[in-house]
Amino acid sequence: MSVQAVDRGVRRYVLAAVAAGSLVAVLWSANHGSVGAQTAPKPTVAAPAAPVPAGGALVTGLPDFTVLVDQVGPAVVNIRTLERAQAAEADDDGPDEQMLEFFRRFGIPVPPGMTPRGSQRPERGPERERPRGVGSGFVLSSDGFIMTNAHVVDGADEVVVTLTDKREFKAKVVGADKRSDVAVVKIEAKNLNTVRIGDVGRLKVGEWVMAIGSPFGLENTVTAGIVSAKQRDTGDYLPFIQTDVAINPGNSGGPLINLRGEVVGINSQIYSRSGGFQGISFAIPIDEAVRVSDQLRTKGKVTRGRIGVAIDNVTPELAETLGLPKASGALVRGVESDSPAAKAKVEPGDIILSFDGKVVDKSADLPRIVGNTSPGARVQLKVWRRGASKELTLTVGTFQDEQVAAAEPQAEPAQSASVAGKALGLAVRELTAAEKRERKVDGGVLVLQAREAAAGAGLREGDVLVGLGNQQIQGLKDFEAAVAGLRADRPVSVLIRRGEWAQYALIRPVGR
Repeated sequence: MSVQAVDRGVRRYVLAAVAAGSLVAVLWSANHGSVGAQTAPKPTVAAPAAPVPAGGALVTGLPDFTVLVDQVGPAVVNIRTLERAQAAEADDDGPDEQMLEFFRRFGIPVPPGMTPRGSQRPERGPERERPRGVGSGFVLSSDGFIMTNAHVVDGADEVVVTLTDKREFKAKVVGADKRSDVAVVKIEAKNLNTVRIGDVGRLKVGEWVMAIGSPFGLENTVTAGIVSAKQRDTGDYLPFIQTDVAINPGNSGGPLINLRGEVVGINSQIYSRSGGFQGISFAIPIDEAVRVSDQLRTKGKVTRGRIGVAIDNVTPELAETLGLPKASGALVRGVESDSPAAKAKVEPGDIILSFDGKVVDKSADLPRIVGNTSPGARVQLKVWRRGASKELTLTVGTFQDEQVAAAEPQAEPAQSASVAGKALGLAVRELTAAEKRERKVDGGVLVLQAREAAAGAGLREGDVLVGLGNQQIQGLKDFEAAVAGLRADRPVSVLIRRGEWAQYALIRPVGR
């Protein structure tokens, strides 16, 4: 075959490769020329940057983290915790507590035969210190304030901080807040390298981030990945940043860093079924963490607002039956007696749409917004009640653990029962004045029987039905009128009181 034939074949291959978007083929042709050509290779000349063509690649390279490591690394510390134990316990055979830190943190059962040291206590001897756990942290201020996770220092008798230059300091726990899992410790040192705090609002899903910490006690370990999601609700007090950065036991308390060298989160949790990293990790947003740490540094504890309500999610079906434009807000299931919400006339069954001008998109948003509001603040509350929005004024209280037990209602003898609720599977009767006082309601009807559609919706004997659709039910007359206006082809929402709490249910009438 002639050189010209080969040359034509190569050109056809290159053209086909270009049409298919093969950058490798184009570069090979440009650097090596045609097959069989004897000319010397030409030096590569950088071409001016051209605009990205439609449909072309948006990402042209991977980031270089070396500068970030040099910049932020010296401000990241290793944290070891110690506990005091009797000599016999400290010498007892068994796995090191550092190996069990992950089991304690994530509530995973300890494997059979893996008994922690000191679980069996023979003879008491002189007290000794033994390792308890390991974690990470980062320097907030040059005079020795360090941020970490609350679970890293929880229960420790002594905390030891090791800097990157191998200096070690005994640290004092300034304060720890278990609800947010943020803690601040202090070491007696000066002129320390510090981190820069970033803006979580600028953080984007898909953005590159880096973590520095001490996984399994391996100091100054660097891992990288991308932001997988923001505002991830895991059931905890704070919304988390989800990433695919490799995080393992010992990384807890270390910084999550963006490409500008700013801390945007504290690495706190992983999702794992095996005990190791499986591609999902969570970080506390740094703006929330700083808010907590400021209070810990000034007061040694965190003060949060509270309003005294029990809440639930708003489902799309419930939103539709109540006339809400979309499924948003926090459904009030119960209002604590003498609470700020009770004084503001918040009612069970209300849907809180906004608090102090901040939109409540889902129920998990409300505790965070209220918690970040100063106790004593007077705020506006927007609620959805019986098909219309209503503005209330509320004075925020001080947070405390709420323990309100729901009393189980007693079955009542049937009297003056209504048969109007047959399509709903309900038999109800009027409440006596004594029953209203006992159940702390102004009106409603008592459920005597809940069958078929009503039973399937979760109603039961002893419930007090106080709302049907968007209509308030004061007694039998209201109930019968509301049932008469129901459409057989649509579900209807009912608001019931059960003990101290209220909840909505959706009943699909018989015959739909």
